[in-house]
Amino acid sequence: MLRPEVLPRARTAALPAGPADVTEAWLRNRRLSEHTRDAYRRDVTGWLSWCAERGLDPLRATFLDVNAYGRELESTPRGRDGRTLTPATVARRLSALSSWYDFLAKLGAVTANPVSAADRPRVDRDHSATVGLTPEEVDALIAAAETDTGPTAARNRAAVALLADLGLRVGELVALEVSDLGTERGHRSVRFVGKGGKVRRRALTPGTAYALDAYLTARAEAQGVTVPELTGPLLVTATGGRLDRHAVFRLVRRLAQRAGIAAWAKLSPHSLRHAFATTARSEGVPLEDVQDAMGHADPRTTRRYDRDRHNLDRDPAYAIWAARARRRG
Repeated sequence: MLRPEVLPRARTAALPAGPADVTEAWLRNRRLSEHTRDAYRRDVTGWLSWCAERGLDPLRATFLDVNAYGRELESTPRGRDGRTLTPATVARRLSALSSWYDFLAKLGAVTANPVSAADRPRVDRDHSATVGLTPEEVDALIAAAETDTGPTAARNRAAVALLADLGLRVGELVALEVSDLGTERGHRSVRFVGKGGKVRRRALTPGTAYALDAYLTARAEAQGVTVPELTGPLLVTATGGRLDRHAVFRLVRRLAQRAGIAAWAKLSPHSLRHAFATTARSEGVPLEDVQDAMGHADPRTTRRYDRDRHNLDRDPAYAIWAARARRRG
């Protein structure tokens, strides 16, 4: 039986009360960004709904039930295009579910984690499924933003600059506050909460700083205040609300279409993050520096973006041979 003090008072009527409540306790216990918290909540809610449809108590589920759920996730067409979830997406959902069951086990609500013994989709850690952009395509997209018109044009330029020059995740971008902008050791910088709830700080490039200054100046003038008096979300809608991730998706695709990018309909804000990493590596930025900038805990994640890593020009055999030749004189 779950102790009442660890559970919130509000209950989700559409789902089994105990598991739904403990989900909120689990999320509060994790250091997560709001975007990640929402994603994990959806992941667990999907599992609870699946169990409810089959009359299955999730606290009594076995690895066989999790296997059946995973197979259904892999095979069921979704969305307008009718595509199934990628193995990476299914693996992420099962990973969230496993963490949830670990929390339940610590509370004594289950004796074992059924996900730990379940099958997981094989994920190619050496490849990213994200539709990327070439440096020239990124330039074209930025140029499209620079010629954009309308009341939100300055904001759009600032948003694209942050995505392209810093490689931010879309959740990190839309969560930014005006107060997150600052300076550190002579650098213009921005502070944000990355994955795992870790507070990070990145330098603003001159181009990004210029785009932000132009946007904030225009926004302050429209509000009849000075720039230092601005507060609230950094990126706002025409009515003053926080810009959401869906609007950023639409923005990227609209600008990409204007820029004549063939794959515009398949692009996402993550495509710019992908381009940031691939371009940095092709320009010779060390893997560990790109990893730090991207906020990746595992360097293998960063390597997935390194399209040039199999280039024979970079084969270390040449460096070994050259060093030997120097020693021999």
